[in-house]
Amino acid sequence: MKRLLLTLIACTFLLSFAVAEDSFLAGTVHGLYRFTNGKSRLVWQVPEVRKILHDGSRWIILTSTGIHASGDLKSFKPITEGLPVKILKIPENGTKRFVREVQELKDLEIHPTNSKIMVTATKDAVFLTKDGGASWKSLGRSAATTGIKAVSVLDLPDTTGELRLTVLMSHPIYGISWKRPDVSNPSWIDLNEGLYSVPSIRWSDEVADMIPVTINGKTDLYASNTFKPNIYRLDWEKKRFVSVWSGNAPLDTIDGLAAGSKTLVFSGPSRLREISYTAEQNGTEPVALNNWNNSLSQLPGIVLSAWIPARISENRGPLSLSELWLLSPNRQQAPYTTDANEKKGVYLPVHQVATQEGFARHLETMKKNNLNMLVVDMKDDYGYIRYDSEDPLVCKKGTKGRGITLEPFVKTAKENNIYLVARIVVFKDRQLSRYADGKYAVWDKKDKKPWQGYRLVAEQQEVSATEEKTEPTYVRNYYDEFWVDPYSEDVWEYTIAISKELIARGFDEIQFDYIRFPTDGKNLPDAQYRWEEAGMDKESALMSFLSYARSHINAPISIDIYGANGWYRTGARTGQDVELLARYVDVICPMFYPSHFEQQFLAHKPAVDRTYRIFFHGSYRNAIIARNHVIIRPWVQAFYLNVSYDRAYYNPDYVQRQIFGARDSINQGYTYWNNSGRYEDLRPDIDCTTPYPWDAPQEAPRGIIPFFREDAGALK
Repeated sequence: MKRLLLTLIACTFLLSFAVAEDSFLAGTVHGLYRFTNGKSRLVWQVPEVRKILHDGSRWIILTSTGIHASGDLKSFKPITEGLPVKILKIPENGTKRFVREVQELKDLEIHPTNSKIMVTATKDAVFLTKDGGASWKSLGRSAATTGIKAVSVLDLPDTTGELRLTVLMSHPIYGISWKRPDVSNPSWIDLNEGLYSVPSIRWSDEVADMIPVTINGKTDLYASNTFKPNIYRLDWEKKRFVSVWSGNAPLDTIDGLAAGSKTLVFSGPSRLREISYTAEQNGTEPVALNNWNNSLSQLPGIVLSAWIPARISENRGPLSLSELWLLSPNRQQAPYTTDANEKKGVYLPVHQVATQEGFARHLETMKKNNLNMLVVDMKDDYGYIRYDSEDPLVCKKGTKGRGITLEPFVKTAKENNIYLVARIVVFKDRQLSRYADGKYAVWDKKDKKPWQGYRLVAEQQEVSATEEKTEPTYVRNYYDEFWVDPYSEDVWEYTIAISKELIARGFDEIQFDYIRFPTDGKNLPDAQYRWEEAGMDKESALMSFLSYARSHINAPISIDIYGANGWYRTGARTGQDVELLARYVDVICPMFYPSHFEQQFLAHKPAVDRTYRIFFHGSYRNAIIARNHVIIRPWVQAFYLNVSYDRAYYNPDYVQRQIFGARDSINQGYTYWNNSGRYEDLRPDIDCTTPYPWDAPQEAPRGIIPFFREDAGALK
C-alpha cells in the first residue's frame, strides 16, 4: 500500500511537471499570460516580463523588478538575495518616501546541465548563483566602465581536458570576456578574436546574446551582434569565434537567442527567424518563423518574451523566446511618442525671437527648409528664466533674464504650425546655485563653498636671457559652470514648476538639457552632494527626478544626452544610462556632433561619408539600446568647429549628409544646433523618396532600412 502511495505521488509530481513545462506562456509590458485553448489569461500582473525559463521543476522569470520563481504559476517568489538594489526617492506633498527595487538586470541564463547554477548581470557586475537563486555572488566585470549586455554559463575544458565552470560576459566597448569562478585568484580574460569590429574602432562591436547549445552530447556556445547581422560559434580550443552566418544588411539586430533542437531561433526587427546549426558548413540562410504570431498579437501591450512548449514548437523542443519587442519596432512604449514623432527643427537663442522682426526672420528660414519644430531656451545655461513667469515658486527662486512674452510668441508659432519645445537646462544653474547661500549647490567639501570645476594651467613667467628657468607655477583656471545638486527634491520641484507652466501656456514639449552630473574638473573628487540619500547613486538620482517629472508633466518629455551615451550602452561618468532613463521620457536627443567624436572615428574611406555614418549607425544604435521605448531625435551639427575633420570637410554637404544618415536608419526627426542661431548652411528637408545626391554610401547599398517605418512590425 505504501509503495502504491509513493508511486501515485511520484506520478502526480511528474504529471504536474509535464503540465507545467507544457504551458504556452508570454510576457508583456503588463505581465505574464498563459494560453489555454487558444485564449490568453493574465496570471501575474508585473512590469515587463523579459524572459521565461524552466529549470526542470520551477519557472524562472526575469522581469524589470528582478528575478522570480514559481512552481505553479500562481505564486511568484523573488529570488534576488545578494543582488544590488536601487533606492528611488519619491516626493509627495511636502514629504518623501523611498522605494527599493532590484537594479536593472540585463540577462539571465541557466547552466545547461545543472539547473541550480544561474548567471545574471547588472550594468556594473556579473552575478552567479549555485543554489537556484537563494543567494547571488558578484563576479565583478571585465572592464573599467559599466554597461554589461549579456551573460552565459557552461562547463568548458581546461588545458588538461577537465570540464570547469565558466562564465562569460559581453561589454559594449570591450567585447566578450570569460572567467572561472572556482579557481584560485580568478580573473576576467578577453575573448574577442573573430568578432566583428566597426571600421576605425579597434574594439569588437557589442555582442547582444550568448547561449550554450547541446547536440549529441556536445555543447557549443553561440553568440550574435546587436547592431550587425552576425552569428558566431565559439571555437574554445582555438579561443576564437567562427562565423556561422553573416548577413548583408548594413543595420540589423540579432538578439534573444533560443536553442532549438535543430535550429537556433532569434529575434530581430520586424521578424523572428531561425537558422540551422549546420549553416556554418552548408551556407544556409535564416528563414522567417511566424508560427505563434497570431496568438502573441492578441495580447495587450508590447510582447517581450514567450515560452513555446515542445507540443506546439513543431519538433524544435521547448523554446524560451526573448527580446520580442523587436518584432514591433514601430510601437514605442512611452505615452507621447505619437505627438513627438517626425519633428524636425532648429534651436534658437531666445533673444533672437524676442522681437516680432527676429522671430519672423527665423520663421522664414524654417519655412524655406520645411521645418516644423522650434527649440528655444526657457531656462538657459546660466539658470536665467527667459519668459514672463507668473508661477509663485518660479518667481521666488528663479532669476529672470531678457526673454519673451509667452502669449504673443506662442500665438505666432501656432499660426505657423510650429511645434514648440521648451529647453530647460536642469542641473547646470549658476543662479540657483547661489540661492539661499548655496542651499542647492553642489558643494566644495574642501573650500566650503559652491563647487566649481577647474583645471591647472602653467602661469606665464617672464625670464631674462641670463636667468635660469624654474619649475612652472600652476594656477586654477575655472570652468564657467555652476551646478545644483541632482539629488535635491527642491531642485526637482522648481524645474517641474517651470515645465508645467510652459505646457499650460502653450508649449508642446519639455526638453531637459544637462540632465547629468558634472564631469570636468581637477577637483571633481571634492564635489559633495549634500542632498544625497543613503543608498542612492547617480543613476537613481536621475531616475528619481525623471520619475517625478513624468508623474507631473502631461506632455512629451525629451532629454539631451552625450553622443557617446547614445552610441554605447554605458552611462559612464554622467549617469546618462539610456536603458534606465528611457523608462520615463518620450524622446531622447543624442548629440551626435561629428566634431565632438575623435577625429578618426568612422573616418575610413571615403572619409567624406563620415557624417552620414555617424547618424546612420548612431540613430539606430540609440533606438535599440533604448529598447524602442522612445523616439530618437538626434541633434545635428550645423556649426563649424576648428578640428581636423571640420577643417577638411565642413560645408552645407557636411550638414546635409547627417540628415540623410538619420533618415536612412530610423527617420524619427532631428534638430539643428547652432549656438549663435546661424542657419545659412541648411538645405530643405528631405523625404523618403529623395535620392542621395552623392555617390551611394557603403552603409546603405539597398536604400532605406524599413525597420522603424509605420508599416513595419510582425506584431502590430
